[in-house]
Amino acid sequence: MVRIFIRRLLEVALFVLFVTFVSFLFVRLAPGDPVLTILNVDELSVSQEEVETLREDMGFNKPLLVQYGHWLLDFVRLDFGVSYVTGQPVMDMIMKGLPATLELTVGSLIVMLIVSIPLGSLAALYRNRWIDHLSRILAILGAAIPSFWLGLIFIDLFAVRLNWLPTMGRDGFVSLILPSVTLGLAISSVYVRLLRSSLLDSLSQEFIRAARARGLSEKRIFVAHALRHSLPPVITVFGVSLGSLIGGVVVIEVLFAYPGIGKLVVDAIRQRDYPLIQGYILVMALIVFVINTSVDLSYRYLNPEMKLGERKANG
Repeated sequence: MVRIFIRRLLEVALFVLFVTFVSFLFVRLAPGDPVLTILNVDELSVSQEEVETLREDMGFNKPLLVQYGHWLLDFVRLDFGVSYVTGQPVMDMIMKGLPATLELTVGSLIVMLIVSIPLGSLAALYRNRWIDHLSRILAILGAAIPSFWLGLIFIDLFAVRLNWLPTMGRDGFVSLILPSVTLGLAISSVYVRLLRSSLLDSLSQEFIRAARARGLSEKRIFVAHALRHSLPPVITVFGVSLGSLIGGVVVIEVLFAYPGIGKLVVDAIRQRDYPLIQGYILVMALIVFVINTSVDLSYRYLNPEMKLGERKANG
């Protein structure tokens, strides 16, 4: 256990070092000059001397590796800097918007589970029946329709025409319905067909026939054996597609004017707010890393064969 813990710590350290360096390099090499944005050169008359003075004060005249070294030292001290635009600490801004993003992410996952598990299970149980064909059609439509276009349809139907739900802001559970359903339906198409395929494979295994021979009920066989055995591939794909889920959250937050960190970073990119962009990338990368690690650890519970193999390998 200690060896696994030490290995995880080394993985985290290398992961953070790689992500921070690559993100720092890409952000600094992106077009645009934050100094000109800060000075509002489009609205004010600013001399070149003032521009160069501010650039020197902010350290932009130093080599990129030196700038990265200074930023990394601040990060080790848990100092993410301050926003160029608002002057507020970056971590405070991220922590302020993170709950809204987590709410939207959890809401989307709940919608995805509500749609995927019943539909994928029914498609497997009633293979080549009308429910299976319906799930295939819905999966194709879900994969083909972009989430932002689906969101626009929902806004026009439920907010503009029917006036049932709000279109923007974060004002309780009602404001969460449209963005969560939009993103949840957009990502559920993959998991419906994946769960169906995994369940069909599980239902054909020897242990299912052995469970039936022991007289277990079909409901218990399905829930306790087939469904559990079919979850590892689904969780694997979820871990891999987590990045696209976070990207979808950003799009949906902008579309519905939802005040999460996705909308915050889009504004930061437009304003060349380097500290806020880097803080967002690092926080999201750590969240993805933690979730993927949790996915790996969950295999030990969902797949006893893996745990048994580890015991045999360790002697």
